[in-house]
Formats: sequence, structure tokens, C-alpha cells
Amino acid sequence: MKLARYQLASGETAVGCLHDDSLMSLQLPSGISLSSILEQPNPKRVVEDLLQNSESTPLAKVTLFPPVDQQEVWAAGVTYRRSRKARMEESEAAASCYDRVYDSPRPELFFKATPHRVSGHLQPLRIRVDSDWNVPEPELTLVLNSKQQLVGFTAGNDMSSRQIEGENPLYLPQAKTYNQSCGLGPWITLAHFMPPILEIGIGIQVYRRKRIIFKGETSVDRMARTLEELTEWLWRDNSFPNGVFLMTGTGIVPESDFTLEAGDRVDV
Repeated sequence: MKLARYQLASGETAVGCLHDDSLMSLQLPSGISLSSILEQPNPKRVVEDLLQNSESTPLAKVTLFPPVDQQEVWAAGVTYRRSRKARMEESEAAASCYDRVYDSPRPELFFKATPHRVSGHLQPLRIRVDSDWNVPEPELTLVLNSKQQLVGFTAGNDMSSRQIEGENPLYLPQAKTYNQSCGLGPWITLAHFMPPILEIGIGIQVYRRKRIIFKGETSVDRMARTLEELTEWLWRDNSFPNGVFLMTGTGIVPESDFTLEAGDRVDV
């Protein structure tokens, strides 16, 4: 079961459930949003009830929004061996930091985005104007409600300036958090409908003038940390009254001579 936010012909935002190549609109009572559905004890049953007398709209005729309402977006780093190697390549000064965090019980967790900084399916992401080395990072993204329950998954793109981060690890917020720095979507797949965690694959293709210039793939079973471990650390001395999206790190990193250019298309 896949849930999406999209725009109606009237300009209003709606929530729908994917069925084949169409979205079935959910008949939402006033004040009910996608995030409030995810707060319910049984989101699947709630969606089934809201599908009564729903209308179908072809997916090709709707504008999809990122599946985020009021949630914060956080991210984990150095969770795959390849990402540790890539981060160490950014600078000698940062190398020992990333090497130590890979083996440390405490993971790297950082704030990524507020909703207005998130782009959805086919919406533009931004390359920082003050950096000459910018990369996409495809990441399995957890959808967690306010009670720390894993209720769904989505695809994520953790856009990063490797140049800024490589200059000094303290510049990480500037390398990671800025307008249109985060891609999420196109929808949320409820956790019940996902394959076993360790069978989840992750892939990326980058197109430039309709030609593939980079591609890669990995899988969750190559992570050095479990999803439960990352979630538990995120909640330590922290709370998320609207829920939170947690990007779980990347194991696919382009070589150091690759950088994104304006007009590139990234498929995660």
C-alpha cells in the first residue's frame, strides 16, 4: 500500500493510495493529513475506510508532492563501508573522524531538512552555488511516527556538497542543509507491504542530456548498523511530535571526479 500527496485540479492538496497507474483519493475528514494517518494504530485499516467512494485519477495527470507534512527530516552518515571511504577521501583532516565514527557505538546523526526544503518527484533539487563538488546520495528513508514506530519507507536523495564538507567537518550543516537539499518520494510504502529489510535494494542513475553518466546499486544488508539501532539513537533525549523521516546513509558514492551539473536528472 503506497500513499502519496498530490495536487487536485482545484489547486488543493490531496492524499491518495496508489492502485496500478492511478491514485485513489482518500476521503479525509477536516484536519486529517497523511501524517495523522501514520499516527494511527493501524494505518492500513484507516486507509481502507477512507477509500470508500473514492475517485480515481491517472497518475500521469497529477502533480506529486513530497510525502511530508510537518515532519523533520534527519539523516545518518557513514553507515556503509563505501561511504566511510568516500568521506575520508574528502580531506585528510576529516579522515580520522569518519574512520572512528564507523567503528563507534554512537552513529553520526544530523538534521537534514524542514518540509519547505524538501522536493518531491520530478521537482528540482539545488546545487550549492558556493561549491564545485556536489553529489546525490540515494538512501532508504524510514518514516517514523511520534511514538517511534516504523510505519513506512520512501526513497530519499541526501544532496551533499563534498567540497564544503571536506574543507572542515564543522561545515557539515552547510554542506547538507539548504533550500531544496532533500528529495523524498514519490510516495510512502507502508511497512507491512515492504519486503524483508535485508532484501531491500537501492539504486541510482544520473542522466545528463538523456545519457546515463553515473549509476550504482547496493542493498540494506551491506549496512554496518541496523535500522533499529539508528532509530534508538535518534530518539535519545529527543522527541518528534509530528513524526520524523530518517535517511539511513548511502553506500553508493560517485568517484571524486564526478559532480552534478545544472539540468542533470537523478533517479533513486
